[in-house]
Amino acid sequence: MTENKPIVYEDTSKYDATALTKQLSADEEYDNTSSTSTNSSPNIDLSDEATQHELDRIYRKLDLRIIPPLWCMYFLTSMGSSLYGNALTMNRETGDSLRLQLGLSAHDTSTASALYYVGYIIFDVPMNLAMTRLAPQTWLSRIVITVGLVYACYGALSTAGGVIAIRLISGICGAGTWPGLAYYISLWYPAHRTARRIGYYFTAAQVSASVAGLIAAGFQRMNNDRGMSGWQWMFLIYGVVTIVVGISLIWWLPDRPIPVFNNNDDDSNNNNNNKRSKASKFLDSLTVRQRPILTEAEQALHQADMKGRYLNVSWTLKDLWKVFIDFRIWPLVIMYFGVVGTGYGIVVFGTTILTTINGKWSSVTLSLLMAPIWMCDLIAILFVTPFSDKFRRWRGTVFSASTVVIIVGMVVTTYAPRQWPRYGGLLITGFGLGPTVPICMTWAAEIFGPRHGDVGTAASAALVSGLGNLGSVTTTYALYTGWPRDVKRGFEYSNMVVVAILGISILSAAICALTSGSVRFPGVSRVKKSANV
Repeated sequence: MTENKPIVYEDTSKYDATALTKQLSADEEYDNTSSTSTNSSPNIDLSDEATQHELDRIYRKLDLRIIPPLWCMYFLTSMGSSLYGNALTMNRETGDSLRLQLGLSAHDTSTASALYYVGYIIFDVPMNLAMTRLAPQTWLSRIVITVGLVYACYGALSTAGGVIAIRLISGICGAGTWPGLAYYISLWYPAHRTARRIGYYFTAAQVSASVAGLIAAGFQRMNNDRGMSGWQWMFLIYGVVTIVVGISLIWWLPDRPIPVFNNNDDDSNNNNNNKRSKASKFLDSLTVRQRPILTEAEQALHQADMKGRYLNVSWTLKDLWKVFIDFRIWPLVIMYFGVVGTGYGIVVFGTTILTTINGKWSSVTLSLLMAPIWMCDLIAILFVTPFSDKFRRWRGTVFSASTVVIIVGMVVTTYAPRQWPRYGGLLITGFGLGPTVPICMTWAAEIFGPRHGDVGTAASAALVSGLGNLGSVTTTYALYTGWPRDVKRGFEYSNMVVVAILGISILSAAICALTSGSVRFPGVSRVKKSANV
């Protein structure tokens, strides 16, 4: 292979696209060693300070193009569970809540919520692996459209059995959303820049949870309008809006920045593992070809920075099995188990917990009081998550400190003597929850991407998200309303079980930090100085 000298740029804002293209061709010999890698990338000195500043500018440009559609997608897909939780208590004073109209028992609601996460757990991995073989924006669009279709059908529910069945279907259709978003981010950003981006669109969940309470309060005023309950109107309109946005994502989201598949099955140089099936080609044909986000010079520099990510994108079942048996996955799963179980417990049963604080609060008041909890969560994401990227060797410490904050909040909301301090405990809990999930997903990509390639990134995200959601099953089925005797105690024992699980999550974070210390981050060690934007 011909050795190339680094290009030196006098003006870092204007790169010589012709020179970069020539170097792309010169690197072809290297790239042929891996048929699944990018076509080529220039031999650019990424340790140069000017180059790093240019990369920072490029990633800010990508933020403006990529984060908004991901934010909208996650906003809508995560709102469904929040609306469901609010629907259980909407218009309860007139007997028109979802729980009262359909005669749902505590066991029914717990079973329905648990089966929702069972659907997630079973289908998270296959749904996310599909993204490695398809145009990712097409698959993400499919998720949003099907979620909208299912939730629009909630308005026709009339029995407890129907609620249980449709919650299971909702989980299946929404499976792959969260790990799929994390995988999509990994296609565009190196590992040391991902936690902040995941945090950016993760704020959508907090905003949606806050807005869901306000939306529920508004739809309660439509109760019995044209013979439909407020919760029926809410699900119908939400479903239609979600479908429309899902269709728009086909045009809105860009494809992966570096092609990894060759659609020409007759190409003798094409690796069989990377050939597209007819079904894959059909789904990709639905994708509208878009104008490039970056200029030719920017693309070349971006590809050079992302080269390590695309060196190993083909995989077999044997490679997938290696990910499954890698012991490093289990500390991450347990970390996620604790924090996501706590978070979803508050999403689904937050209004129910508030009734134990003050049983005289109206359903509108309960919906409005949920909003500040998730605003605290959002603030923590925006202010704490960037530190996780900047001091990535201390991700475990940042995670553990945030988890301690959650524990403090749970103890306060359980044992404080007055109602408003107890409510303040929920605000503290919301703040602590904010950075924990983005850290888990980023850490999984950092550990498994370099070790197992593309399948490691996709499968680890799905395994952590899928198996970790057993925490959601625990809190929704075995705790809170799933523990009838604990209702009279104001969910004291349920909260303390959550605290114990969070303690185990902290221990798992320490184990994860110890076992992942040998991980090397491609391209990071050679960076002298970067704003790390």
